[in-house]
Amino acid sequence: MPAALHEWNLSAQEARALQTQLAKQLVHTDRIDPVGYIAGVDIGFEENGEITRAAVVVLKWDTATAPNLSVVEQRVHREPTRMPYIPGLLSFREIPAALGAFEKLSVRPDLVMVDGQGIAHPRRLGVAAHLGLWLDLPTIGIAKSRLYGKHAEVGEQRGDWVPLYAGNETIGAVLRSRSNVKPVFVSPGHRITLETSLAWVRRCLGGTKLPEPTRLADRLASRRDQRK
Repeated sequence: MPAALHEWNLSAQEARALQTQLAKQLVHTDRIDPVGYIAGVDIGFEENGEITRAAVVVLKWDTATAPNLSVVEQRVHREPTRMPYIPGLLSFREIPAALGAFEKLSVRPDLVMVDGQGIAHPRRLGVAAHLGLWLDLPTIGIAKSRLYGKHAEVGEQRGDWVPLYAGNETIGAVLRSRSNVKPVFVSPGHRITLETSLAWVRRCLGGTKLPEPTRLADRLASRRDQRK
């Protein structure tokens, strides 16, 4: 695990200022090694939000069998929630537990897919982007709903997509990952472009709305009795 990026004991004002600073450190080009392992990350909460629960599933990438990929490791980490829910500051609430889950892994992934936003965020630092800086790994945000930006209507067929804009800036893509089902919102996090992000999400799409890494992480996170 790389050195600590910052402290977590911050006020909302301090956290917003830090987001603006950290967003400048994001790498928006492809700095991605050959992918052998892909991690999916999902974060949930227990005990009325008092406990943060992070699930990480690591899959072995195999072009021949994709999107059917083998699970090589999975971890769940729980810890007390450090920040209340504040719109736009979700990463400060979720990432500490995610880092705890990554510390338990014996396999270091080459690419990380996160249930959440990448740069499709008012200050360009959603949970996937923020986590990418902490891990120094390429990260992609795949969110089930829009947080920020505007877009045109997307076609109804699997694979159809339109850009997500903030003004004249493209901050993500609205992807129909399954025909006639609500789209997902894909945005790059760190060390990856939007084009490459979309390519990897498509490669990992099975028969459901979510790509396999985040689908399996979501399933693992939903098992409240899981103690791994």
